[in-house]
Amino acid sequence: MIRLSRNSTLIKNTSVQKICLRPFLSLKNSYQNSSALASAAVLPEWYFDTKVDPSEPLFKKVLIANRGEIACRVITTCKRLGIPTVAVFSDSDAQSLHVRMADEKVHIGASASKDSYLRMDRILESCHKTGSEAVHPGFGFLSENTHFASLLQENDIAFIGPPSTAIQAMGDKIESKRIAESARVNLIPGFDGAVADADEAVKVARDIGYPVMLKASAGGGGKGMRVAYNDDECVKGFQLSSQEAKSSFGDDRILVEKFIESPRHVEIQILGDQHGNYLYLHERECSIQRRNQKVIEEAPSPFIDQMTRDAMGQQAVSLAREVGYFSAGTVEFLVDKNKKFYFLEMNTRLQVEHPITECITGIDIVQEMLRVAKGYKLIKSQSDVALQGHAVECRVYAEDPTKNFGLPSIGRLYKYEEPKTSKVRCDSGIDEGSEISMYYDPMICKLVTYGCDRNEALNNMTEALDSYVIQGVTHNISLLRTCINEDKFRAGDVTTNYLYETFPDGFKGHSLSSTDQNYLSAIAALVKLSQEYLYMNKNIAKDLNKKISLAVKCNGAFVNLEVSKCQDGFDITIGDEKFLISNFSPDGLIDCAVNGNRIPIIQLLSRDSGGKIRLQYLGTEFDLTVMSPRSAELLQILPVRPKPDLSKLVKAPMAGTLVEIALKVGDVVNAGQEVCVLEAMKMQNSLTVASDGVVKKVNFSAGSTVNKDDLIVEIE
Repeated sequence: MIRLSRNSTLIKNTSVQKICLRPFLSLKNSYQNSSALASAAVLPEWYFDTKVDPSEPLFKKVLIANRGEIACRVITTCKRLGIPTVAVFSDSDAQSLHVRMADEKVHIGASASKDSYLRMDRILESCHKTGSEAVHPGFGFLSENTHFASLLQENDIAFIGPPSTAIQAMGDKIESKRIAESARVNLIPGFDGAVADADEAVKVARDIGYPVMLKASAGGGGKGMRVAYNDDECVKGFQLSSQEAKSSFGDDRILVEKFIESPRHVEIQILGDQHGNYLYLHERECSIQRRNQKVIEEAPSPFIDQMTRDAMGQQAVSLAREVGYFSAGTVEFLVDKNKKFYFLEMNTRLQVEHPITECITGIDIVQEMLRVAKGYKLIKSQSDVALQGHAVECRVYAEDPTKNFGLPSIGRLYKYEEPKTSKVRCDSGIDEGSEISMYYDPMICKLVTYGCDRNEALNNMTEALDSYVIQGVTHNISLLRTCINEDKFRAGDVTTNYLYETFPDGFKGHSLSSTDQNYLSAIAALVKLSQEYLYMNKNIAKDLNKKISLAVKCNGAFVNLEVSKCQDGFDITIGDEKFLISNFSPDGLIDCAVNGNRIPIIQLLSRDSGGKIRLQYLGTEFDLTVMSPRSAELLQILPVRPKPDLSKLVKAPMAGTLVEIALKVGDVVNAGQEVCVLEAMKMQNSLTVASDGVVKKVNFSAGSTVNKDDLIVEIE
């Protein structure tokens, strides 16, 4: 569902001397108010200026063959246009938000995608059952399945997307490169065909020259992609990529091409109709990635100039025209440091990051997909497409960013509050109480912020991330916030290697300075005192009339402090440092000031009667313990319990399915050797052993489902 901040007042941006309309209004009322708003703003209006034309009847009913946030996104536009919708759902999605938002719902199978969202027969049956005239596939699942598009056409059901011929041509990365060459699109050097096996992949890689990219021919979204720098990596990468491709797309063909090191990932959003008209809606920068999956996107790119933008846009349109494309699509390019760009692939569907393009153009891309599928011409010409302001999208995932930049997490969201700050759009398919399942992608929300310029959009994103309350699963807010405020990112100096170059030893979360440590210790002390005063039915802000000494264990260190009430808040003394905390309130979001200066929002995540308090600060969670000074003295002299040796154990880092077990009891293993391949949330993960030894016990077999921390293999 698209949730938007309610503030729609006009603000003056004095740095650029333009009037900006806060662009995020309620979509359900947006188009009725468009004429009044149009005269008030010169920058993009978030009501989508492609209004409903009564002379253009659209579909009587649309079925969304998808789930989660993209299903909610499509339903939102359909509701705005007065089109009834049908949701399909699996066992685990019975109570999901997209099901509750739709006008009708149909159960299509078990939780696994292959038994539900990938069942073309059941989706077609649902169309007949509900009288749906059209199907919107969203992205993923069947969105780029040429057989599905053809099947709908054979049954006189409109596919809200491109023609099946274009899906087939562009979905096959081998064929798409040949078509791109014919359309005079810049290409990456590579092997013109699929490789038969790992041995041939090595031969091709040697001919091209390492490093190479092994890529699923039918792939997308980072699935089935590996980079290899030598023969061993090529063999292993071929095996993992082909397995992942088979699981995700039902097609295990792999191609090999030259890997361009340190490029930027820039893509062009296009729209085409069935009458030969085409538009490019400018570019999106998608260079912040891990495992070839995007994490942060922005529009426009801070690197691309107008000449390059137009050249990329014209080549994207040329490719679409060459293949007879219509509907929404995205042409992806790799761009080197000299702004020379190379065709990467074409995504023949609605892209995950389409909201940021909508922000800077004012065009509802889903609405245009509906109109084009019905046979209408595009409303705008190229000269009508605006490029106003700047938008940033952070993909908020249920995952642990300290483990390979994002190990998926599952669980139930027992507390969930999206940010209510200005110029924020939240595209999500969950709400409080929703479950993040092992069966699907772990995305929680696409968090989008807008600004008159890039700096304003990034500042808005920082505040939004600080205000985002997510409890019940591990999430990647800490990584997102750190990147948004990192110097190279702020300067726009990024490549697809950004995460690995910025955090060469992996992401560890925010490192507390001594000042940060003092702030958190003081806040934790006030939280503890507030809890005690509440228990005594007293108000700490009124009744704290004496100086109290406390000790706080923060980040492994002990901080001694004194707290006293004063007229403007609380006086805190830590060593020789004294400061004043004002506007303190022990609520979930602690938005206070230190010595008159507002500090970043601190979230109170949990607390107990023993003084243990968990706070989120600058995106990272910290555990603190508040106690008496005497307790702190005693705690510091207690012996430290030794940590158990886990190097002989291979445990499941997440819930998933074991695709392969490479060992049996009695096998000799070396540190770093692969033990098994675990598939979770549509990704293949290779698990290795940490030390040499002999396999003592294997507790699971290939095909088994495991939970987080299940012991898979034991070494002796």
